[in-house]
Amino acid sequence: MNVQAVRSPVKGSVDAPSSKSAMQRYIAGSLLANGISHIHSTMLCEDSLAALEIAKALGAEVSVEGKLVIIKGGFNPGKNQIFTGESGLSTRMFSPIVALHDSEITITGKGSVLKRPVGMVERPLSDLGVRIRSNNGFLPMKIKGPMKGGRVKADGSVSSQFITGLLMALPVVNDDSLVMVENLVSKPYIDLTVKILKEFGIEIENKGYVEFLIKGGQQYSPGNFNVEGDWSGAAFLLVMGAIGGEVMVTGLDTRSVQADKAIIDALARAGAVISYSDNLIRVSGGDLHGFEFNLSDCPDLAPPLTILALACKGKSILKGAGRLAAKESDRGEALQETMSLLGAKVKNYGEYIEIEGGTLLNGGSAASHNDHRIAMALAVAALISKKPVVIGGMECINKSYPGFIDDYVKLGGILRIM
Repeated sequence: MNVQAVRSPVKGSVDAPSSKSAMQRYIAGSLLANGISHIHSTMLCEDSLAALEIAKALGAEVSVEGKLVIIKGGFNPGKNQIFTGESGLSTRMFSPIVALHDSEITITGKGSVLKRPVGMVERPLSDLGVRIRSNNGFLPMKIKGPMKGGRVKADGSVSSQFITGLLMALPVVNDDSLVMVENLVSKPYIDLTVKILKEFGIEIENKGYVEFLIKGGQQYSPGNFNVEGDWSGAAFLLVMGAIGGEVMVTGLDTRSVQADKAIIDALARAGAVISYSDNLIRVSGGDLHGFEFNLSDCPDLAPPLTILALACKGKSILKGAGRLAAKESDRGEALQETMSLLGAKVKNYGEYIEIEGGTLLNGGSAASHNDHRIAMALAVAALISKKPVVIGGMECINKSYPGFIDDYVKLGGILRIM
């Protein structure tokens, strides 16, 4: 699907989409709980729908009634293969959960997830008694448990998603476990995991993000869960306010442990005007100027922050960009390519991105690289472009934020399907 986005002032209020990171964790926890859980969510994106299908394949009964997801848990795999779609989180998080069973189960997916590394799961699962084979560090993976507890080392330098899977699976094995993590990135996502596990009655002892002590023999308790608003998706809306008028977003928890809550800090550094009141965040433009920001814990902020930087006078530096290469696209390179097509000065140096801003972009045509965050960034870039921006492959937004086009238009943005 190709769309055309046209520069226009924006003003208005929208609800934040639900966090797909939290939703997938609630689905996994509900699968492992004996009983019925109710999950309240304002949105089901493709990644969350993939997680629901995985839960069904692994023994859960699932029904969706509007914004309510009902899951009757019970880990009892009925299939020898699970399909993770294009979800990196589900791929890595469910691998230790699959390893709880004694039958061989294949994990596979489609599209970009087939190019995302999963080699970090092999050695730790093997050390825990699991037989595992991957395709040279990529999907598909064949996993045969049952996994046992014990001491295990895990590499967290590429992603924290597999660590999340270990923290979710190991509490239900008989023995206690000690997970020793090296070079952990995205620590706030581990905080989110521990928080949600606590809601299920699971206790994890975090010793400085280097060691995690996990008592074996714990039981997940079903419950009634509310999925909080997603700071990752809302970041694009907040940047729209900073560069194009005034935007109000409801449903975001300022006390959230989500990594991408750091968008507020970045907006403040850039000079945007930010205010809070009654579950509402208001952002409008100010004297926007160049800024520096470290993406190490929140790499998903690179696309919206690149657009913010292009609206700021002077040079901005986004540090900690090395992990962008292993996203849905090589995201650093995709940002450089797509923004250059619009007349922007964006240079990807691997470990950091340099952006020169302060002038209107020319506009033009660019492909999304089948990356939902690149597609949304291109739409937001139209707010600072002289001519329209034509985006190829806009349908990829369904991976994380299927309501983005509706919210964009609701705020006053002009976006036409071609």
